[in-house]
Amino acid sequence: MKGILGWGTHLPYRRLDRTTIAPVAGTGGGKGTRSVASFDEDATSMGVEAARGAVASSGLSPSTIWFSTVAIPYLDKTNATTVHAALRLGTEVGAYDALGSVKSSIGALRAGLSGTGITLAVSSDLRGGLPGSGDESNGGDAAAALLVGSDTDGPLLAELIGHGVATEEFLDRWRTPGDNRSKLWEERFGETRYAALAPLAWKAALAEAGVEAVAVDHVVITGTHDRANTSVGRSLGASSTALVDSLTTKIGNPGAAQPAFLLASALEQSTPDQTIALVVLADGVEVFVFRTTAALAAYTPRRTVAAQVDAGGTITYGKYLGWRGMLTVEPPRRPEPPRPSATASGRSRDWKFGFVGSVDSTGEVHMPPAQIDTARRAMAETIGTIATYTIDKLSYSLNPPVVFAVVDFDGGGRLPIELTDVDDAEVEIGGRVEMTFRKLFTADGVHNYFWKARPIRGEQVPATAGEAG
Repeated sequence: MKGILGWGTHLPYRRLDRTTIAPVAGTGGGKGTRSVASFDEDATSMGVEAARGAVASSGLSPSTIWFSTVAIPYLDKTNATTVHAALRLGTEVGAYDALGSVKSSIGALRAGLSGTGITLAVSSDLRGGLPGSGDESNGGDAAAALLVGSDTDGPLLAELIGHGVATEEFLDRWRTPGDNRSKLWEERFGETRYAALAPLAWKAALAEAGVEAVAVDHVVITGTHDRANTSVGRSLGASSTALVDSLTTKIGNPGAAQPAFLLASALEQSTPDQTIALVVLADGVEVFVFRTTAALAAYTPRRTVAAQVDAGGTITYGKYLGWRGMLTVEPPRRPEPPRPSATASGRSRDWKFGFVGSVDSTGEVHMPPAQIDTARRAMAETIGTIATYTIDKLSYSLNPPVVFAVVDFDGGGRLPIELTDVDDAEVEIGGRVEMTFRKLFTADGVHNYFWKARPIRGEQVPATAGEAG
């Protein structure tokens, strides 16, 4: 049997109130909010956070990683290898990208369900558009990771019992390389094509699963065509109460990450022996039918989708535009940082990507790790306490001022480190923080990834202390 062994999700902390768009852009906006990736987040860093959650919650280590996004941090260079390094996986673990289209994330999921061993399918996306556009207000940023494999790899939480696909070439949404916005054909055309294809994939998936439409407990419908999503949802014959909330009024549509993100939401609402149908509208229609198992009752996500959706801090529309590069603002009056060195990064891989410290003969933890120490301690999952902090208005940053804190880690170790996802007024000595994988800056096209600390709030589950190894 093949299916889902675990999952993890990441929703950025910031939310943009859609009603603030029209007063500035002159058009657009609407009701509700959308999620906004921080200035120090990209598709890869968000994917790392989701992947950490999947691995930590399941206790399983993947043999293969697939990373998919439309908001591509690197071309030529593989992005999945950064996820691999942050998770401190062995060299025998393969890492591959599936990039460029919204449907790529479903291709990665299907590859994992068809392959051998444990596959970590990571999908991540940052959605946007021109100021005042529908894509800008309706989009959202998020990431999700699914661990898939067989019942011999670990306890299956949801078994794949049916699959159906209907593929067709038609022009609905497209973007040429280098363009910063998507273009759409007339909405009714795409809606008619999806409406014609959905029954074919739906019927095939239910027939293979041996399930009637009215018996499906949770139906997840995803896609970037909102009208098509709605009309298809009404036509499937499933109970109206089975439709899983798309969350678009609260976080927007996170594109390539939406199928896995909403599937995780459905799993968190499910009980054992229920059926979940995932319907994906993207250049055709693909349907997966899962049946949850008794093991689901014992699974605890690192962070639930619901808790992340309900939490979050605000961001002004002007700052959002600046973070997205849609508004040219005064740059920091400091020299720009130099391009990170490939050789230096390679020598410090465990520290830079894995956040690994060392332990000396007296038991003291050193960060960065001392070369003379033989014992290593993984610190990325260790929480800490703010011993002191400073508000720095002079350092180079795309989001001044910079908040630096000296953090004492549980079990040993002290490090001065930048805080993120925080307003300077809420920082306090004694505050608890956890580590998060972020992008410090980009210079000459090279992304300088490292770790920052973020406050532990009500929606967050404290990580476990690091272990020597």
